[in-house]
Amino acid sequence: MKDLILELRNDLKGRLTPSRFEHTVSVSFICTALAMRYGYDLYKAELAGLLHDCAKPYGDEDIIRKCRKQELPLTDDELRAPVVLHAKYGAWLAEHKYRINDEEIINAIRWHTTGKAEMSILEKIVFTADYIEPRRDRAVNLALVRSMAFVDLDECVYQILKETLDYLDGKGSFVDSMSKQAYAYYKQVHEEKKGEQG
Repeated sequence: MKDLILELRNDLKGRLTPSRFEHTVSVSFICTALAMRYGYDLYKAELAGLLHDCAKPYGDEDIIRKCRKQELPLTDDELRAPVVLHAKYGAWLAEHKYRINDEEIINAIRWHTTGKAEMSILEKIVFTADYIEPRRDRAVNLALVRSMAFVDLDECVYQILKETLDYLDGKGSFVDSMSKQAYAYYKQVHEEKKGEQG
């Protein structure tokens, strides 16, 4: 198992830009830290973190072409904002190029950009780690979100989605409908918890 991690690191080091590779390793470490906190499989978390951006070397046009070649269905939202497509194609690469046959890992890679309603523990871990890893420094309220990640993962996911949607709305950028659905779901979880505490 450790051999596979090292093998993947070497492969990704050769394919990703130095800064993207640093981000990738950092995300994989945060994934394992969150897995320790929430009693999840460390190896699976590290693997998902390592592979989450494995499709990042490709530009928008390239990735659309590659998705079509593999007959991966593309939504209108994805075609409007192809920046999210590295997650879908990355999930395909994880399975077909890197021979990962674990559905949880593949799904965690698949949903790490937009999120979705009712994410699994690993999906939430990778989604969160991608946002809070130490090299990220531009998001608002990052210190709060980082501390929340180790206290309440659902609340953390809600905060990340809220901050992301607020940021995109503020810029007048397009928001994928999966992110809106994820936000609506985790906002409801947030409201219910507040109700119970109140």
